[in-house]
Amino acid sequence: MEGKEKEKEKEKEEAKRTMIMKINKLKETPQEISQEDAKRQEAYNMSPRVRGGSGSAAPNQVFRLIIMAETTQMEIETATKAVPLPTKPVFKPLKAHEMSDGKVQFRKIPVPPNRYTPLKKAWLDIYTPVYDQMKVDIRMNLKSRKVELKTRADTPDVSNLQKSADFVHAFMLGFDIPDAVALLRMDELYVESFEIKDVKTLKGEHLSRAIGRLSGKGGKTKFAIENSTKTRIVIADTRIHILGAFTNIKVARSSLCSLIMGSPAGKVYSKLRNVSARLAD
Repeated sequence: MEGKEKEKEKEKEEAKRTMIMKINKLKETPQEISQEDAKRQEAYNMSPRVRGGSGSAAPNQVFRLIIMAETTQMEIETATKAVPLPTKPVFKPLKAHEMSDGKVQFRKIPVPPNRYTPLKKAWLDIYTPVYDQMKVDIRMNLKSRKVELKTRADTPDVSNLQKSADFVHAFMLGFDIPDAVALLRMDELYVESFEIKDVKTLKGEHLSRAIGRLSGKGGKTKFAIENSTKTRIVIADTRIHILGAFTNIKVARSSLCSLIMGSPAGKVYSKLRNVSARLAD
């Protein structure tokens, strides 16, 4: 019996020594446990002598704690390492036909009866900037009496189609071609329209006098508002169209509204001088 106990003690001491050696190795060079070591450790834990002995659990527990500490430390180190980001890709801008999946986009602008003859005369001046500069196809449909616009494969931008439509629409409203061409070149310009009856309900001679006040003698008042606000104004019967930037349209519209309400031209001129001086600053 004594011999058996001595053998057991020797085995325990040998197990302790091997465990301590393994722990020292891990301390010197921390590395991941191989599959064979994991199997050995599992077999060692499941063996009856480890479960039965009281002193053999301590090195096993220390071994587990050290392995857990080493693995967590390695995880933290790998997480804190700066991973280089991939280079930002540079793509060419999509063309008009690529944005719409190869589908052709159209715009149709109706031609009013009073602008049919001017359109015939100025057709070449309208066609040239739209086709050559904007790279948009344009044609006149004689049956439906509409100007049709269509994108091409070489149209550089989708907005060119809408710019061309605005340019043709401005001509139909009554603006001259040199003024309407500005819509193709500048993005901040647009056209605003309103009627005289939206400001004040006038009928008969009162309406005629209001239109006369807006234009002035020989168009003097209209030209003064256009020059001071850097806009273009078209008075077509009871409708008024203003072409320009947002702030300039606002100033021109307020001047026209005050004339419709009955303010004398001199008072409107003085207000325009003050406002135009502020806009210049």
